[in-house]
Amino acid sequence: MRTTVSIDDALLDSAKKGARERGVTLGQYVESALRNEIAAPRTSAARFDPPTFARGTGMRNDIDPSSNRDLFDALDASADIA
Repeated sequence: MRTTVSIDDALLDSAKKGARERGVTLGQYVESALRNEIAAPRTSAARFDPPTFARGTGMRNDIDPSSNRDLFDALDASADIA
């Protein structure tokens, strides 16, 4: 299929150079790059691991740090104590 896309000049120059180095046409090179991009697994945001503390100052065992409800409930409970 033939189509038209706008590509940054510097990126196009790099793609042409890559195609020449691999001995393929620009179309084959771009198609391969698109296939690789589409097939690449999507990474989710980095997992946040809350800090842990020794000597009893860390997160309570009954609080799930990935649960907003647990965190808000813990904050509400500590506000009641103060």
